[in-house]
Amino acid sequence: MAKARVAVLISGGGTNMAALLYAAKRPDSPYEVVLVASNNPDAEGLKLAQAEGVATFAQSHVGLKRADHDEIMHNHITKVGAAYVALAGYMRILSESFVEKWDGRMLNIHPSLLPKYTGLHTHQRAIDAGDRIAGCSVHLVTADLDEGPLLGQMEVAVLPNDTADSLAERVKIAEHQLYPRTLADYVSRATNPDYLTSKVRKIALAQPEADEVVSHGMPCFGIVGGKKFAYVSIDHHGDGKIALLVKISGVEEQAMLIDSDAERYYRPAYFGDGWVGIRLDLGDTDWDHIGEWIAKSWRAVAPKKLTKFLVILGSA
Repeated sequence: MAKARVAVLISGGGTNMAALLYAAKRPDSPYEVVLVASNNPDAEGLKLAQAEGVATFAQSHVGLKRADHDEIMHNHITKVGAAYVALAGYMRILSESFVEKWDGRMLNIHPSLLPKYTGLHTHQRAIDAGDRIAGCSVHLVTADLDEGPLLGQMEVAVLPNDTADSLAERVKIAEHQLYPRTLADYVSRATNPDYLTSKVRKIALAQPEADEVVSHGMPCFGIVGGKKFAYVSIDHHGDGKIALLVKISGVEEQAMLIDSDAERYYRPAYFGDGWVGIRLDLGDTDWDHIGEWIAKSWRAVAPKKLTKFLVILGSA
């Protein structure tokens, strides 16, 4: 399987970036770091990334509007083909538009056990509160600061004589353990057959009168008592692909799709020209687009009385 392409954003020394980068060197790592970018051209972490052969980019935010700076960063991230963004000590509040563009594909690590102690000075706040346990959290980034869905946490004991600095040193060690593992687990979902099947299942069974069976050894979705409109192909006949198979109009549409993106679209064996395979395991699946394909395929096989009924409901 292709490795997920990750861009890491830093503002300083980049120790968490280094942890992600070195973990990515393992042969079994499901991701690779393809870019280290910073809002600080003097960030020490950039030198480390360059020494390790990773592409770097820096654009100071000074004198730029937040949205304009974020757009520059976004354009460079997409230029290298990154599918995920990992924030690693990136000391910038991101614009809403940037967050929306990377919804569900941008992670951050925070030095507290969220939802405790969002923001800054987390270690001193934990000590002042008399906490016996501190730690770190990895979460998805949303428009609300440090409040995105949690993906992983690691606890760190608070020692009797701890200062904010001594506690921070140990939490940093925990961060270096947690972040690479959590990122690897998260991006692996993009090539995990069970996860991908569950995503298709949720969309397919939301279609009117849809059910699921096993056909040709594959999860198959059809209209109850009627025709099939979607299959999930998992290494079917040893092709090494995880894909959605949906109905199309015929050979011309099939050829047009394959010509437009031969890596993503293909002619599924034994299904003929009325179907197309859409790869789900490339790490950048647009699930809204997949939903449109499934709905279109459902309409292609649904009885006219059912589609007419839906049209009436839609115009009511």
